[in-house]
Amino acid sequence: MKRDIFPPQKHGYSGRSSSAFFRLAEVIGKSNEPTQTQFSILQRAYESTAEHLAESTSFKDQFEEIHAHGSRQLGTLVRPRDEGRDGFDVDLIARLPHSAYYLYSDTGGPSRLLMNLFQALQSYADKHQLQIRKWERCVTLEYASGMTADIAPVIDAPQHATAYGDTHALIPDRDQRAFHSTNPRGYAKWFDQVAAISPIFTLVERSISAMDSVYSSTEIAPLPDAQEVFQRMLCRLVQMVKLHRNEFFFGKKDAPSSTFITTLAALAYEDQARIPHETPLDLLLDIVHSLPLYFSREPVGHRLEEWRLDNPSTSRDNLASGMNTPAHQAAFWVWHAQLVGDIKDLVISIEDRAGFDILHKKIQRVFGDRAARAIQQNQLEHRNTERKAGTVTLLTASAVPMTIGSKSHNFFGKP
Repeated sequence: MKRDIFPPQKHGYSGRSSSAFFRLAEVIGKSNEPTQTQFSILQRAYESTAEHLAESTSFKDQFEEIHAHGSRQLGTLVRPRDEGRDGFDVDLIARLPHSAYYLYSDTGGPSRLLMNLFQALQSYADKHQLQIRKWERCVTLEYASGMTADIAPVIDAPQHATAYGDTHALIPDRDQRAFHSTNPRGYAKWFDQVAAISPIFTLVERSISAMDSVYSSTEIAPLPDAQEVFQRMLCRLVQMVKLHRNEFFFGKKDAPSSTFITTLAALAYEDQARIPHETPLDLLLDIVHSLPLYFSREPVGHRLEEWRLDNPSTSRDNLASGMNTPAHQAAFWVWHAQLVGDIKDLVISIEDRAGFDILHKKIQRVFGDRAARAIQQNQLEHRNTERKAGTVTLLTASAVPMTIGSKSHNFFGKP
């Protein structure tokens, strides 16, 4: 799809506000990532499940590997909105070689493939006393730690003449009567390439570290190193958009999918990062504004549009297919306007040094309770560190430290 590139805007915010906003984004992003202990639990569960499938007779030696995909693979994972559950929801792929297609290419093949996966995982769930559910395209395991894993079966189907075609694959479609084009490994490669683009800033110097996805040829592909993945600027942006989406649609229906908004954000970043911006904040604001430019809209009948967003790793996969109802489309426009407005409101509070209490309440409303608690804890840690050193840092809403002699007051407002 040929698209118009959103021209850079002069937002007029200071470099200090840009720095402060991204410090907040870093704290909020980290607060929504798994702890090292949770990563270890995830790794053990992931490897154990893969080893079980590798030894299972259901696939008759056809099983290749399990690998992560989605937000865990990309580094855009956020905690579930449900405060009562501490675990994470992760997506995994149970990968079969191309030769398996001939075993499942008949009319009932996709359904049989999914059932074989379910039966293989059923014995694993029974052995470890886990909850298990079968859905239209995947099987869900709920681990004792509160983590859930959606495991989808895919069959390698390389298309070497197309971009990322070497990792192209097939997945059962929702009615389980045919296979649908997919390419989770290719999508991860594309996302990593976009995230590796170094933005151009005219007022500040900042670099974005690149990370190449590494896929092992062994049976169990290793998860990417968490610290490397989560440091990327694009990942922080996607995390913020997803958290805002989760808050806005909490208790509501018709939320845009994570894949849909992640792809929009990455496409916008791919264009905007190559254009000079004064600060990282200017870049972020232009990306958020331009999200609607990255999917096509065609009139279909009366008051209905067909939205299309081609999967960057396979053109036969429309990532906007779930948005093609009037309710989803209307909800997207309301949410996007709110996203733009809420980020501007936060930035204005930072620029005006409105005070920590005001900023804290706005963060809570926009990004949720966990984000607000993380910002508050971060402030307290900074203050305690400075007091131990004999000084205190008064953190205004701009988060720009001003070090003075230590005094016994508790002030977070304007200097």
